[in-house]
Amino acid sequence: MRRARWPEVAPVRFLALGDSYTIGEGVTEAGRWPVQLVARLREHGIAVDAPRIVATTGWTTDELSAAMDDAALKPGWALVTLLIGVNDQYRGRPAAGYRERFLGLLRRAVDLAGDVRRVVVVSIPDWGVTSFAEGRDRTAIANEIDTFNAIARDETLRAHARWVDVTPTSRDAAANPGMLVDDGLHPSAAQYARWVTLIAPAAEAALRERGTPNAA
Repeated sequence: MRRARWPEVAPVRFLALGDSYTIGEGVTEAGRWPVQLVARLREHGIAVDAPRIVATTGWTTDELSAAMDDAALKPGWALVTLLIGVNDQYRGRPAAGYRERFLGLLRRAVDLAGDVRRVVVVSIPDWGVTSFAEGRDRTAIANEIDTFNAIARDETLRAHARWVDVTPTSRDAAANPGMLVDDGLHPSAAQYARWVTLIAPAAEAALRERGTPNAA
């Protein structure tokens, strides 16, 4: 049996919102997970444009929101991903405030996608396992990351958007050489490839809301 094929259509648009993890601090453009995701989707016969990435290292939830204002983004994206919050946690901001700010971003993502089912939220990875965190309270970092992720997951599922948990995979980095870039903090392209394996099914499901591929 041949692989299911999508009808010949113009490539759809993909918007990736986030921070250093989405812009791929320390990796080449091809190593960024949104770029790897597009390559994976194309391998599966789904026509997707190169991703529009609105993300910068260090951004918090409110900084991402301000950047979205500056970018004057308009609706019409077939897929929108959102990964944000690690810098809120890193700067010691309370989790209670994160809920309101995250929910505001989630609502904006839904508006841009035009359909909540086309929004994929990715969990915050645990930087506490990295060599950058040496000398810090790794247990406290993990607990705070879990709290932030629980909030994001709760609001994502409540809204009926799609949730992908990459945090356990990020925690494997401590025992796997090559999973971090030279700064000892940010994921390598190899780690992002593992994320894409988890994200791709949700992205494909989101894009199938546009229609069903032809089976053969």
